[in-house]
Amino acid sequence: MANNEPAPLSYAPADTQPSLLPTMGFWTLTIYGVGDMLGAGIYALIGRAAGIMGNAVWLGFLVSMVAAMLTGLSYACLGSRYPRAAGAAYITQHAFHRPFLSYVVGLTVMASGLTSMATAARAFAGYSYSLIHATPAATPPAPLLWAGIILFIAGLTFINYWGIRESAWFNVLCTAIEFGGLAFIILIGLRYWGGVNYFETPRTGPDMPNLSAHLVFQGAVLTFFAFVGFEDLLNVAEEVKNPQRTLPWALVTALGIVTLVYIAVSITAISVVPHAELAASSGPLVEVVRRAAPWFPPKAFTLVSLFAITNSALVNYIMGSRLVYGMAGQGLVPRVLGRVHPKRRTPHVAIFTLMIIVLVLALAGDISALGKATAILLLGVFIVINAALVVLKLRPDEPRGQFEIPLVIPAAAIIACTALLAHAKADELKIAIAIGAGIAILYLAVRPQSIPEAG
Repeated sequence: MANNEPAPLSYAPADTQPSLLPTMGFWTLTIYGVGDMLGAGIYALIGRAAGIMGNAVWLGFLVSMVAAMLTGLSYACLGSRYPRAAGAAYITQHAFHRPFLSYVVGLTVMASGLTSMATAARAFAGYSYSLIHATPAATPPAPLLWAGIILFIAGLTFINYWGIRESAWFNVLCTAIEFGGLAFIILIGLRYWGGVNYFETPRTGPDMPNLSAHLVFQGAVLTFFAFVGFEDLLNVAEEVKNPQRTLPWALVTALGIVTLVYIAVSITAISVVPHAELAASSGPLVEVVRRAAPWFPPKAFTLVSLFAITNSALVNYIMGSRLVYGMAGQGLVPRVLGRVHPKRRTPHVAIFTLMIIVLVLALAGDISALGKATAILLLGVFIVINAALVVLKLRPDEPRGQFEIPLVIPAAAIIACTALLAHAKADELKIAIAIGAGIAILYLAVRPQSIPEAG
C-alpha cells in the first residue's frame, strides 16, 4: 500500500450482506455535527456558567473551544486515515492491539450516547406536557411520562431505521429550528452589546482578583461539555461521500460554527440580564428573551427545546447504532449486531437492540447523574484516542491521510483533557469509575476477540 493512501474501508470478514449507504456530503455532515453539539443543554448551561464566571462566561467558551478543537483536529486527522463506523474502537485496536482497551473505548462511547438518549426521552415527555399544561414547570403523571417516553423512542427508531438520508434531512430540520432559536436571541440582544464589563466576575471578597486563570479554567471545565458531539462524526464515516476529505473539514467547520454561536449567545445573555440573575434563573435564555423581546411568547422556546432535544437524541441514536455495527465488524460484539437491512441499508439489528436498552434506561427513572458520569468517561476516551494518534504518527510504515496535523496537537490535547479530568467532581468521577469497572467485568464475562485488521 502506498504511504499516501488511506486504509481500506472493508475491515470485517467478507460476506454477502449489503453495506451502509454513503449519502452525506460536506454540508449535510457539517449540519449533523452542529446539531449534535448544540443540543438543548446550552439553554441551562449559560446560567450555570454565569454563576462561576459572571460576565466573562464567553471567555470560558473560548478556552473550552481550544481544548475541544485540539481533540477535534486529532479526530479529523484520524477520520481522514480510517473513515470507519466504530472509528474510536478501531483506531484504539489499530494503535495498541489490545482488544480489552478497544472494547472499553467502544462501550464507553456507546454508554454516553445511550444515557444521553434516555435523558432526552424523559426531558421530551416533560417538555411536551408542560407545553400544553397551564403550569410551565408541571411534571406529567407517571403513565403520561411513560407513554411520552415510549412514543418518543419509537418515533426515533422509525426514522433511524428508515434510512440515513431521511435521518439526515430530519436532522437538518431540527438543527435549523434550534439554530434559529439561538440566532433569534443574538439578534434581539445585539442592541445591548457593549453595555457591561465583559471581564466582571462574581467577587466573594475584597482581595479576590476580578479575573484569574483558575476561574477561567473552572468555567472551561463546565462549558467544555457543550462541545461534546464532534467525535460522533467519525461513527457515520461509512455513510459519507469521500469521507477521507469530507469528514475532517466538516468536523472542523462544525466546531467553528458552534463556537461562534456559543460566544455570541453568552455575550448577549450577560448584556441583557445581570450575571447573578442569570445564575439564579431556571430558564436563563428564556429570561433574556422576556426582557429583550417581551412581545415574544415564552412557550415558543419550549417548542424550540423540543426540536433540540429530539435532534440530540436522534444523532446519538444514529451514532450508537453505527458504533455497534462497527464493533460487530471488529468482533468486539456479536456479529449479528452488524447486519444491514437489504432495502433500507441501515444496521437494523443494532437499531432495535439499542431501542430496548434505551427504553429500560429511560423508564428506570432519573439518570442525569449517570449521564454526567459517562461524559466524564469521554474525556478518558479522548486521551486514549489522542495517544493513539501519537503512536500511529510515530509508526514509520503507517499510511498518512488527506488531513494531517503536527504531533504537538494530539500531545497538547492529552494535556488539556487530563487537566479537565483532574477537575471533575468527585461524585461524578466515582460513578464514572464504577461504569468503567462494569464495562471491564462485562469484557471478562464475554471475552470478545478483535478480528485481524484488513490491509
